Amino acid sequence: MTYTRVDFQTDQEVRWCPGCGDYTILASVQNFMANAGIEREKVVFVSGIGCAARFPYYMNVYGMHAIHGRAPAIATGVAATNPELSVWVVGGDGDLLSIGGNHLIHAIRRNLDLTILLFNNQIYGLTKGQYSPTSEPGKATKSSPAGSIDHAFNPVSLALGAEASFVARTLDMDRKHTTAILQAAHAHRGSALIEIYQNCNVFNDKAFIQLTGKTERYANRIDLVHGAPIIFGAQKEKAVVWAGGRAEIVDRASVNPSDIVVHDAHAQDASAAFALSRLSHGPYGPTPLGVFRSVRRPVYDEVLDEEVSRSRAARGEGDLKALVTSLGTWTVD
Repeated sequence: MTYTRVDFQTDQEVRWCPGCGDYTILASVQNFMANAGIEREKVVFVSGIGCAARFPYYMNVYGMHAIHGRAPAIATGVAATNPELSVWVVGGDGDLLSIGGNHLIHAIRRNLDLTILLFNNQIYGLTKGQYSPTSEPGKATKSSPAGSIDHAFNPVSLALGAEASFVARTLDMDRKHTTAILQAAHAHRGSALIEIYQNCNVFNDKAFIQLTGKTERYANRIDLVHGAPIIFGAQKEKAVVWAGGRAEIVDRASVNPSDIVVHDAHAQDASAAFALSRLSHGPYGPTPLGVFRSVRRPVYDEVLDEEVSRSRAARGEGDLKALVTSLGTWTVD
């Protein structure tokens, strides 16, 4: 079956604020789907509550607009019971990292075969501009007029700490980079989390200017490429080295080329990827983008099928009525 982007568009009017980064992400995902060779009938998008959560309305595939923070839990049931489906979770930083944080980390640790798109605009957009779990300390918002005193989450570090088998970061406006990350995540078997820096031009405009500005991006964007030394800068004058177990940015000319870190996204030990995620605690100054980690480990539905097969081999098909009435039952006359 050959698709175009139009095949993945619905008849629903796309309703985000003019200039919202969600428009570009939607276009990137629709174009990716059209070229990925996935049957529309085998694709499911599950979302929670928030601006990003309107996604299922605009994707001409199966979808569910769920309740706040519960999209990973619902997607868990979908992915575990029907492994033939391509299951996608869409949510914002408030939806997935606040009320949905617990569901997120457990979906990740179980290594379900689903892809999680975390739109991070560092603000609550739908409810009109309160600070979120990724808002920087000191952020003045409607709910923190004197500045937020909370310590912000680093979503990539959080996912790596939960032992996600695939973790990446991209930008809403870089459609080429976003498409490459989507392709890598889709090809991965297991839980894949993609943090997408997404501009909210109404309540948090230009939050990512250091990575998107015409001049700033050359100094601050660290592109992670598996198997390549980590160098960056307008003249490739900066490099990343290991210093006492930490990743550190240095002048490239000040170190031996052999000391420069060569990115290994496939390392089973996640400590190096975690160290790279700590180079920045948000989009401020030099910030890594790309695939931090992509490793193979047992996928939940595979392990579940093996367990069911072992149980049936040991006990036969079983008798549900006998099981239900085996213990703790009584008869009422």
